[in-house]
Amino acid sequence: MRRRFSKGVIAIIAIVTVLAVAITVGIFSLLNRAPFRDLGEGCKITTPEGSLELEIDQAQVASIIAAVAARRKLPERAVVIAYATGIQESKLVNLPYGDRDSVGVFQQRPSQGWGTPKQLTDPVYATGKFFSALVKVKNYRKLPLHEAAQRVQRSADGSAYAQHEDEGKILAAAFTGRVPNAVNCWFPAPTRTPTATAATTGATSPPPADKARRGLVHALGSNATFDATSPEYGWLTASWAVAHAKKFGLRQVRYGGQAWKSDNGEEEGWKPDSGAPKSKVEIS
Repeated sequence: MRRRFSKGVIAIIAIVTVLAVAITVGIFSLLNRAPFRDLGEGCKITTPEGSLELEIDQAQVASIIAAVAARRKLPERAVVIAYATGIQESKLVNLPYGDRDSVGVFQQRPSQGWGTPKQLTDPVYATGKFFSALVKVKNYRKLPLHEAAQRVQRSADGSAYAQHEDEGKILAAAFTGRVPNAVNCWFPAPTRTPTATAATTGATSPPPADKARRGLVHALGSNATFDATSPEYGWLTASWAVAHAKKFGLRQVRYGGQAWKSDNGEEEGWKPDSGAPKSKVEIS
């Protein structure tokens, strides 16, 4: 006998199907970080090891990881391990949610003593906690990447970290400053207008460069500066500034005979600039 469904049941099935498709599409879009070219913004990382494309928020997280490693004077291998872990756990996105109570770039769990949800959604704090655990892993520099990462994360499948090692090496070469002018981000030039506060109280918003300096201090510590104490440090801070340019409203970064502008686009990136200083990173 052929079973018939009432119109009400059919309507419920249709609604459930539509919701399931919508949720699936949303999750797929988040996990795959759809192309951003139509948005007129993005980042490209170019090194001898290869190239990668990132969204701006991913580049910001990547630059923070390198900055925290520099603050702790950690080797590039530690940075590679952190990147591979972050890519596997969150695709280098500072997620406010995750499996059970996991949050943040490394999907650390407050219930396991990593910190509060608020702390763990600060990439500077989360990265610091990751490195604090990593340096306690005996011979972590010589271990296969997935073994070192797994001893920190203790995830269900530690072997998954290994697949991101090459990406981690590309990002580490760029954001640690070992490869010059390797980070290029682009977006429409910011429009600087008086804030509502300024209009009503006469107060003025801090200049973009001042905001950027405060952000750098948060990542690198109280001794952070845009003075280039070494070429690697100069390019590390230049790359950090480029990655955070949209957030802080920067239009230009100059260093080491090169200049970057926010609206130069993917193909132009850094350009030779004979006036760009070698002793410090200029931001504006």
